[in-house]
Amino acid sequence: MPHATEPSFTGPAEIHSFNGFLFDMDGTIIDSTSAIIKHWTKIGNELGIDPNVILATSHGRRSIDVLREHDPSKATYEYVAKIEGELPKQFGADAVELPGSRAMLDELQALGVPWAIVTSGTYPLVTGWLDVMKLAHPQHLVSAEAVENGKPDPACYRLGYSKLGIEMAERLEPEVLVLEDAPAGVKAGKAAGFRVCALVTTHEASQLKEAGADWIVRDMRSVKVKEWDAEKGVAKVEISETLQD
Repeated sequence: MPHATEPSFTGPAEIHSFNGFLFDMDGTIIDSTSAIIKHWTKIGNELGIDPNVILATSHGRRSIDVLREHDPSKATYEYVAKIEGELPKQFGADAVELPGSRAMLDELQALGVPWAIVTSGTYPLVTGWLDVMKLAHPQHLVSAEAVENGKPDPACYRLGYSKLGIEMAERLEPEVLVLEDAPAGVKAGKAAGFRVCALVTTHEASQLKEAGADWIVRDMRSVKVKEWDAEKGVAKVEISETLQD
């Protein structure tokens, strides 16, 4: 019998229509928590900063923003790209794909549904993980270098949306689904004007609810493309086993 405070993911399946998808990376497609801990421990020790202090505020945020707080001299994209590019090579064995993510990306790729990854990681980090994990590379990618301000600023998701190429289609309000795991990302997606499905993979369900998520699920297994109308550019998506109040 589940604990009284354990989230109840018993919501009935719902069908919704979307014209494109915007995915966060870490905590949504893969879980590199163990690798990130080793990475920041290594970097913290090199810079003379307590790694625990860095780790307390680093998840879902751009490394350059974290470094601005702890060592501004290292807050350059040259340095960040270097250390993040090495991360998948050094600690690749510590990352795992999250349930349902590979199937979802492969399905979108096969059908030709517009999708993009919008992440706080740099380009070398994201492509490094996709290569190491042998996951589908996105049609479009918005990495940390692409925007002036990271999540929860909505600029990254607005840029991701513009890359999907659906804004010129003959529809008044294209529907885009954002998939996220962190409160900062949920806030960014909502501020950009999109609906957000949050995954309880790295944060408490209550935090994601407070951030404004439209749906909260355990992982990507609860999100499935049931039908894709290429002519109309509309995907019928089933969202199941959602959090119930």
